[in-house]
Amino acid sequence: MARRSFSLLKTLTKPTTSFSLTPTPTSRSVTYMPRPGDGAPRAVTLIPGDGIGPLVTDAVEQVMSAMHAPVYFEKYEVHGDMNRFPAEVIESIKKNKVCLKGGLKTPVGGGVSSLNVSLRKELDLYASLVNCFNLPGLPTRHENVDIVVIRENTEGEYSGLEHEVITKFCSERIAKYAFEYAYLNNRKQVTAVHKANIMKLADGLFLESCREVATKYPSIKYSEIIVDNCCMQLVSKPEQFDVMVTPNLYGNLVANTAAGIAGGTGVMPGGNVGADYAVFEQGASAGNVGKEKMVEQKKANPVALLLSSAMMLRHLQFPSFADRLETAVKRVISEGKCRTKDLGGDSTTQEVVDAVIANLD
Repeated sequence: MARRSFSLLKTLTKPTTSFSLTPTPTSRSVTYMPRPGDGAPRAVTLIPGDGIGPLVTDAVEQVMSAMHAPVYFEKYEVHGDMNRFPAEVIESIKKNKVCLKGGLKTPVGGGVSSLNVSLRKELDLYASLVNCFNLPGLPTRHENVDIVVIRENTEGEYSGLEHEVITKFCSERIAKYAFEYAYLNNRKQVTAVHKANIMKLADGLFLESCREVATKYPSIKYSEIIVDNCCMQLVSKPEQFDVMVTPNLYGNLVANTAAGIAGGTGVMPGGNVGADYAVFEQGASAGNVGKEKMVEQKKANPVALLLSSAMMLRHLQFPSFADRLETAVKRVISEGKCRTKDLGGDSTTQEVVDAVIANLD
């Protein structure tokens, strides 16, 4: 069982330390007092994307409508085989500050750049966050897994420039974000993942930045681990990790590994955030576009994007709506009656959506 409710990009309420299917009056947090006007509906740019993207983004739209969430979507068609993001889409995100997106298929080889990567660089979404945790009622090989992987998102090999080294500026700001996140979410440890024994300049600079920032957060334990050993430790004893901060390429590998350990990429939420904008999407990238058969049968798992949209609601300062959505999703998983194939069931996307709506408080 997760130690706390899944993590936020912007903390608004104190994280809970347990999950109950039947909330009691005493379980409510001290009230959230909004500023006048905070209840005004917010525009969110929506990119359904490729593969299972239209299925799972439609699931989010249905649930948001059912609980009368104060958001409305500006929808745009974008596909991974496009040369670039349409200018009107970028303008919409910059205006709204927040985007929800499905996966965009990235062609392998051929010199075609990833639109996912280009969007992060265009908006300077320098921090990627993936929360990998055990869901109540979903059996996994390991228990007590609650890992947050925070990865630098804009430079290094994964940014598309294969020989670009990481810089002091970007290393410092991702380290600051990781420690600030841990501090605001009552996390106890930050672990820097690196390969500084070989990549002495680039990863050495990354570690130097992490160590400097760590001195400013004495209440948070700081540790370091080489990425090789990290992968082995993840599959053998994942519960030892709390917040992990990584350079770009390692973070993608670590996040997908942690997601597979905790229940699969179909249930792990995530997002990308910078100083001005935030884009929420399925947390772990493996399988976020999906196979054609899954799309044809309409059996994609919407849980990851539903939980990512709950993160989005907290980011927009709508914490009670986020709590309702998260609680409903966890109830459905715990009951075990409606699960998609990746979770051992045979439910369709729509059946999971209907079950989540039926469990909304």
